[in-house]
Amino acid sequence: MNAINGMKILIVEDDINIRENIVDLLEVENFHAIAAEDGRMGLELASKEVPDLIICDVMMPKLDGYSVLNALRENPITATIPFVFLTAKSNKNDFRQGMGLGADDYLTKPFTKDELLETIKCRLEKQFAINQKSQQELNELRQCITHSLPHEMRTPLNGILGFSQLLMKEYESLEEQEIYEMAEDIYNSANRLFGFTQNFLLYAQLESIATDPEKIKSLQSKKTYFPVEALTSLIKEKALIVGREADVQISFDSPCWVKIANTKLHKILEELIDNCLKFSESGTNIFVSSAVNENHLIITFTDSGRGMSASEIRKLGAYRQFNRRIYEQQGSGLGLIIVKLLVELHGGSLDIQSNPGDKTVVQVKLPCV
Repeated sequence: MNAINGMKILIVEDDINIRENIVDLLEVENFHAIAAEDGRMGLELASKEVPDLIICDVMMPKLDGYSVLNALRENPITATIPFVFLTAKSNKNDFRQGMGLGADDYLTKPFTKDELLETIKCRLEKQFAINQKSQQELNELRQCITHSLPHEMRTPLNGILGFSQLLMKEYESLEEQEIYEMAEDIYNSANRLFGFTQNFLLYAQLESIATDPEKIKSLQSKKTYFPVEALTSLIKEKALIVGREADVQISFDSPCWVKIANTKLHKILEELIDNCLKFSESGTNIFVSSAVNENHLIITFTDSGRGMSASEIRKLGAYRQFNRRIYEQQGSGLGLIIVKLLVELHGGSLDIQSNPGDKTVVQVKLPCV
C-alpha cells in the first residue's frame, strides 16, 4: 500500500473505543488519521481538512451517517471524497439507501483489521486512478484550448487588422476591385470572429441553464412546428457558400410539433451541416433526413468524411478538436458540444456512429408535442 500511505482519512464514529482503535490502527499503517465524535463535527472536519477518504458510522446522535453523506455530496469541496459506511446493520434496505446517496462501500461491524485495510486500499486506489484520469483529461483540454482558441481569435483578427491597415495606407493607389476584395476579406474575418463569439456566449449560457431546473423547465416549454422549407433553405445556402450544393441530399418527412424553440432547432441543424461540410471532401455525398418514431422527431446527418474513433466520441467536449496537428481546420470545437447541450436540455439525445476514414452518422432525437 506504499502509493496510498500517508493519505488523510477521517473517521466519524460516536463510539469512543471503536473510534480510537481505528485511529491507532491507521496510524500504525502510516495513514494520517483524524477523528470526529459525531456527524456535525465530521462535516466540519471534512470541509476544513478535505480528507482522502471518510469512514462514517450510520447510527449516531445529532446527525446520522445518511445525513452526513447527503451534506457531503451537496458540497462541491467534499462531493467526490470516497465514503465508506461503518454499520452494525446488514439489512439490504440500509445498503440500498446508502448507495443511493452515493456511498462507495460498506463495512459491517464487527470487522477485522484486514477487512478494514483492504476496504481502504480498494477505495483509495480506485480514487487515485480516477484522479489520474481526470488530470489527464484536464491536460488534454488545456492542450486543446491552447491550440484552438488563440487560432480562432488571432487568425480573423490578423486578417481584419492587416487588410484595414493596407487600405488606409494604399487606398490612393489601389484599384476598385482590389478595395472590394480587401473589404470582403475584412467582412469574412469579422464574421468568423463574430460566429466564434456567439458560440462561446451560447455555450456559457447553456452551461448555466443546465444547473437551473427552472430555466430547463422554461426551455422545454417552447415548441415549434418543424419548419421544412426554412431548414431546407438553410442547409442549401450553407452548401452553396462552399460550392457543394450538388453533394447535399435532403429528405424531410412527417413534419410535426417539436418541444424546442425555432431558433434553437435552426442552431442545431446549422452546426451539424457545418460539420458535415467542413469534415468531408468536396464531391462526397451528405445526406440529411428526418422521420417521426415513437413520438420523437429524429434528424439524421450522414457524411463520408474523416470520421471519429469511439474514444474521440466519448471525449466529445468544448474546445476539443481531434488531430488538429494533422488536419488544419477552422472552428473552436464548440459546435458539437453546443448541439449536445441543446438536445439534452430539451429532453432529447444525440447519437454519433463513426469510424475513422469512414462515414459518420449523427442522429438527433427530440420529443414531439
